[in-house]
Amino acid sequence: MSSKDTAATRRYIGGFDGLRTLGVIGVILYHLRPELFRGGYLGVLIFMVVSGYLLTDGFLREYGRDARLDLKRFWGRRIKRLYPALVTVLFGTGAAMVLFARPLLVNFHKIVLTNLTFTYNWWQIANGQSYFEHFANNESPFTHLWTLSIEGQFYLLWPLVFLLLMRKGRSRRAKTTAFRVTLGLALVSALWMAVLYTMHPTADPSRLYYGTDTRAFALLIGSALAFLWPSTRLATHLKPSARLLLDGGGTIAAVLMVVGLLGLNAQGAFVYQGGMFLFTLAVVVLVAVVASPVSLWGRVLSNPVFHWVGTRSYGIYLYQFPVMILWEVAMRDVADHPVLYPVIEVALILLISELSYRFIEQPLAHWQPGHWRQWFQASHWTPLHATRGVLALAVLGLGTAALIVAPGVKDTANDSPVAKALRANETTEAAKKKALASMRARVAEQSRAAASSKAARSSSVASSRAASASAALPSAVAGYTAYGIDAPALQTAQNLNVSAIGDSVMLDAKPDLMKVMPKAFVDAGISRQLYQSIDLVQQYAKQGALGQTVVIGLGTNGSFSTSQMDQMMQAIGASRQVFWINAHVPTRPWQNTVNTMLAGATKRYSNLTVIDWHGYSAAHKDWFYDDETHMNPTGNKYYAAYVVKQIVAHLK
Repeated sequence: MSSKDTAATRRYIGGFDGLRTLGVIGVILYHLRPELFRGGYLGVLIFMVVSGYLLTDGFLREYGRDARLDLKRFWGRRIKRLYPALVTVLFGTGAAMVLFARPLLVNFHKIVLTNLTFTYNWWQIANGQSYFEHFANNESPFTHLWTLSIEGQFYLLWPLVFLLLMRKGRSRRAKTTAFRVTLGLALVSALWMAVLYTMHPTADPSRLYYGTDTRAFALLIGSALAFLWPSTRLATHLKPSARLLLDGGGTIAAVLMVVGLLGLNAQGAFVYQGGMFLFTLAVVVLVAVVASPVSLWGRVLSNPVFHWVGTRSYGIYLYQFPVMILWEVAMRDVADHPVLYPVIEVALILLISELSYRFIEQPLAHWQPGHWRQWFQASHWTPLHATRGVLALAVLGLGTAALIVAPGVKDTANDSPVAKALRANETTEAAKKKALASMRARVAEQSRAAASSKAARSSSVASSRAASASAALPSAVAGYTAYGIDAPALQTAQNLNVSAIGDSVMLDAKPDLMKVMPKAFVDAGISRQLYQSIDLVQQYAKQGALGQTVVIGLGTNGSFSTSQMDQMMQAIGASRQVFWINAHVPTRPWQNTVNTMLAGATKRYSNLTVIDWHGYSAAHKDWFYDDETHMNPTGNKYYAAYVVKQIVAHLK
């Protein structure tokens, strides 16, 4: 689909503003409501493909005209494009943190240095920074800047690689060879991501998420498209059949992208074993369609709203995470305002981005060395100019103060009471194997007893209660009557075979649960989510270690879909009784989503009972640490007593 026009003038492609808009909307929605927009993080791939395409397309025009690249000019433009807003977001957020959120200043000086040198993503990897644990604990407001470092590295290296690829001249054959090599490099990057994931399938995938080597495929495949589909040589007239084929391909690609943006879980195996690459291929198809001067999608994505957002998308992306993190630090009742707060946050992001675009990014993008003299001319100092100058000096001063203070700010996250409690409660692999073997033996014994009785379930419950009634209650257990559970219930709990699967909230209370239910098997982990636990339950069922009574404590770290919950219930089986502890996480928007879903699920599953921990504990802030989610020692006792009381009361 190329014309004979060989003009090397740049053609502004308005549809790319629309693509950037889709990308930034996806990312913002993911950061605001990850439980609803599970694949929004894929919006970054849209930015990368468009960036790779435009960069290489521009190189081809310049090289076709001059047989060379003006690297000094190119890198100078990149510096003026990237640094003004980047420096502003770093120092502006630093100013806010030094005034209102000093604990967030941990490593701020290192974060600034690595961002300004475009090495931040590798620093995150080297320091074990997780992209995903943010949703359980407030972390750095700069986590999202990993992508800027990858782009910065690409801007530095790709011009040199391009010149190497084009060393044989400007012929079509040379471009075809360059296309094949670039596409090959993209495939190697995607394959490397899959290989690394396969080597460590249970590890936090942040290494794959942040790595230049594992994410370069999006930039490279966009670049490969430019060799094959240069913007200045695309036909301005097409036959109806060709146009239908073009727009049809764009429609299919757009549908696939929407499906991915809504549902492709960031920590699922498929994402790293080809899912991201397939999404990128869909993006490439839509980019190719939008680049065409005659495509319907090009016109659809060229409207004024998308143009406004697209031209400011860089600033919107930079400022969104600091606004969200600082807002969550200030406002602790996020779950109570799932609509109002996100609307306010988006409004703040757009306002700050517009101010940055008008007064920082645009002026400095056209800055020339001689412009400094204007700053010192009296005629230039209008009230607006003076206000801007004072604000800039204030932000610069406070940001510098943040840099000075940062080295003395210690990371106390691992030294907090809740962190210490969670570490103390984690089970060693040897202890876990021993507990699992004991549980397997008890389940086998219970199964043999059930086989010899027609009323197996009732008989099992009755025998547990009878055995407990005749036994003396240990004094350490008897003390739990002060926390809302009576002695008969405690006695029954002493002989219950329970399999419990949960997240860090259950891990926090594990010692108390084990005291009250000494025959329980409790497997709880930090930052665990439902989708990670389905396979775990299936393994325990296959090993014969899943009791007839199953307790689930998941939902603290994110919501889940109806289908995921159905998979969990199917993995447990209809013959087992399930007790699901609902979520108490008032600082996160998905609390109500999780609890509403659980309440509705009881109508679909007769073997499901929801334990309303949220309702029971909502009025007792004194039971929780400062994060308002994990219980303190007193709260753990109330948690264990309440959960066990509900199990005994509803056991069939």
